[in-house]
Amino acid sequence: MNRFRGFIMSNKLRWCFLTLFGSGESPKASGTVGSVVALIMGIPILYLSNNTLFLCAVLIGLIAIRQIDLYEANDGPHDDKRIVIDELVGLWFALSFVPFSWINVLIAFVFFRIFDIWKPSLVGYFDQKVKGGWGVVGDDVLAGILAGLASGAVLRIIDIISQK
Repeated sequence: MNRFRGFIMSNKLRWCFLTLFGSGESPKASGTVGSVVALIMGIPILYLSNNTLFLCAVLIGLIAIRQIDLYEANDGPHDDKRIVIDELVGLWFALSFVPFSWINVLIAFVFFRIFDIWKPSLVGYFDQKVKGGWGVVGDDVLAGILAGLASGAVLRIIDIISQK
């Protein structure tokens, strides 16, 4: 385990990871562009297994926290808007709550974007008060969990209505 402790991504690899292959460098709506890229990457995993997507989100989230801490420690601004790996983590959490279907994916995506932009309650607290990688990733994780719960609730209501 100690031999991995010193592992640090090169600056180019780190930037590619943090900006989700450069999607975060979009001049407009970088979070939404990053979320679309994350959606495209996540759909095949979701199709195979919700649990796998959830575990991938956890793993990538932990790596992202560390890499964002390193980026910020080297004079990178806190919560740089070009960093969108946190959108991937949050969206993948949201998607892991719903069974695969195109309508479910769309509902989870829309709810994630709403909660990520609106930042209600604890989402806003994390965004404003928690520093470093935990703050950058944490608000998206919470937005993803809220989006997943809201998606599940809407899908349940649709199911109940359709059974009548």
